Amino acid sequence: MVNSKRLVDTFIELVQIDSETKHEGNFQAFLKTRFQSLGLEVKEDDTMSKTGFGANNLVCRLPATTDADAIFFSCHVDTVTPGVGIKSQIKDDIIYSDGTTILAADDKAGIAIMLETIQLIKENNTPHGTLEFVLSVGEESGLIGIKAFDMSALTANYGFVLDTGGPVGSITVGSPTHAGLEIEIHGTAAHSGIEPEKGISALEIAAKAISQMKLGRIDFETTANIGIIKGGTATNIVMEHVRMVAEVRSINSKSCETQIQHMKDLFEKTTAEMGGAITIKVEMKYGGYHFDAETNVVKIATQAMATLGMTAKHETSGGGSDANIFNEQGKETTNLSIGYEKIHTVHEYIPIRELEKATALAYEIVKHVASK
Repeated sequence: MVNSKRLVDTFIELVQIDSETKHEGNFQAFLKTRFQSLGLEVKEDDTMSKTGFGANNLVCRLPATTDADAIFFSCHVDTVTPGVGIKSQIKDDIIYSDGTTILAADDKAGIAIMLETIQLIKENNTPHGTLEFVLSVGEESGLIGIKAFDMSALTANYGFVLDTGGPVGSITVGSPTHAGLEIEIHGTAAHSGIEPEKGISALEIAAKAISQMKLGRIDFETTANIGIIKGGTATNIVMEHVRMVAEVRSINSKSCETQIQHMKDLFEKTTAEMGGAITIKVEMKYGGYHFDAETNVVKIATQAMATLGMTAKHETSGGGSDANIFNEQGKETTNLSIGYEKIHTVHEYIPIRELEKATALAYEIVKHVASK
């Protein structure tokens, strides 16, 4: 039933409207008009003043035509760089950019899927409960938009984020708790050629601590990484200050806490032994979730896939998405693969067949929920 030409034309139209993170305003205004033209009620929140981003979040609502559960679909409207002046091209039924920018299938493919699903519902008079479409800003900068979103604006208690790469058929059943650490070590400056003995190198403190630290793949649930190290002013000065930025991720929240404590203990112990000073700030970026095959959203997506002749793959992700925040705020949500590949690069692409399959899946989910 999917109108492939309309779907592809919609996607190409969407990617031509620039919406890099913090500059989502024009695209969000376009979407507001587009969803309203399809007969949906569109509500805009007032989070822009809190987030500092280029637009507010939107909730677009299609009223129920039958007594069925309300559900929501969610996508983000922002893109990474380079995402200005995107020119798409089709080769062998695959959509690419011209190679100078990203394609922005992450996540404009998801938005195209939303729009085509709505049109299919209307053209076929498909019965449905209340359908809500959430369009968030700032996802690429730490899920900023959805963190500021008021979940009470939603009627639905569960839903589906359309924002995972790879072939259609993957259901995200686990995503990690993610914590960020900022570590600042202070030593003592001294002339490195005349009296280095009087200095305490903040870098040496950091190096000694890190050499004893478990990093990388800790176990099958947990990872840790120190991604940024900055310090020093000149080669002839014993380094007085080092700033590091690190992260810990784990499907198991207790394992996340254990790894954070391990890193803190080593930094603090080593700093004390070598006579420096240290401050460590820990920020929980988002909470994780873990579902099984009987979780409602997993069952719905799995059964919808079966109807379409697909075999569902239940996958655990090492990354986060807006789904993490929905779950954290009590809205049961999984993330579905929609077919894009090599995101965040100028080599990003999406096969048209995958775009069609993802649309068919979203439409089947609507029908499945209405038939329950």
